Amino acid sequence: MASSTELNPFQQSFILYEADGTPFNVTIPELDAFVFYNDQICITYGAEIGASIVLFIVLLLLTKRDKRTSVIFIINALALLLNIIRMVCASIYFTGPFIETYAYFSQDFSQVHAKDKAVSVVSATLTALMLLFVETSLCLQARVVCITLRPIYRNAIFLISILIALVAVGFRFALCIENNILIVQEAAEESLNWLANATDIATTTSICCFCAVFVTKLGFALYQRKKLGLVQFGPMQILFIMGCQTLVIPAIFGILEFCVSSPNISSNVLTSTAIFLPLSSLWASASLDSRFADSKAQNFSRKMITSYATGSSAPIANHETMKGPLSPANTDNTRASSHSSNVHSGHQQLALEDLEAQGLAGTGAFLEKK
Repeated sequence: MASSTELNPFQQSFILYEADGTPFNVTIPELDAFVFYNDQICITYGAEIGASIVLFIVLLLLTKRDKRTSVIFIINALALLLNIIRMVCASIYFTGPFIETYAYFSQDFSQVHAKDKAVSVVSATLTALMLLFVETSLCLQARVVCITLRPIYRNAIFLISILIALVAVGFRFALCIENNILIVQEAAEESLNWLANATDIATTTSICCFCAVFVTKLGFALYQRKKLGLVQFGPMQILFIMGCQTLVIPAIFGILEFCVSSPNISSNVLTSTAIFLPLSSLWASASLDSRFADSKAQNFSRKMITSYATGSSAPIANHETMKGPLSPANTDNTRASSHSSNVHSGHQQLALEDLEAQGLAGTGAFLEKK
């Protein structure tokens, strides 16, 4: 009875045997940790796959045909597509022989086939390629955001951006190569912990630096627009919000990697960045199209009212010129309307230049027709 009261049933162990008959113990807590790890990481991967698929479909459906040939759209779409494939491959890993209970605890991977290794190699390689696309997209967008700066500042920011991107991509490809070697050799990956941590730090730092450039430039542009009286919520505010979001959320995931025990949370850094980059352009483009459509309708309404006032009015008995509030002969009203129209056109042109600098070109033809 004394021995039974001292027994902790949650700390029991059981014996497994290696291929040569050598026994080894596995405790219940170790088995629980193994199962919980698999469950948590599969939930994370599933959420990333679903979010990437949804946004990839939305990106294809909502992007106008003339903008689908732009470099930024192609890169963002490829990044989302690669993210879907890499996360599917990473999820397949947890259904294969690498993650079987006996193989995991005994480190005996004799039942692992070449196709299983190929899936893991593809997943690691696509992660490196995806980071390359994400960093390229960030460099291009940093270039167009700073297009209005002086050439010396613009070129300096662009060169610094390239160096930051190269550091992050270099660490990722080094980790990819070393990881693929260990996968093929069926060796333990503990020796790559330092390289994996350095890669996560370089990736998070690069994304934060790029987004800091976006937020600073857009914030300054919003300040200038506010001084001109343009305080209405519009595409510039949308890009600023999404820039802050792209800055904060990946940084949070990168920091949580070193603060919590949630497995492979660093994969959310790449996924969230790949999702937010095209989402900001979609939102801003939709707002831009809506505002220009409203402006076009207002101009059409003004023309109809003017046409009615000048061409459909009845003749006046004394043949004097009509000088009503809608009459073109009312010079005071004409000057006020002309001044208002010029101010509106100037503000609209400024908005167009700002948005074209963000890669949202394609509305110039509309302004030229007006």
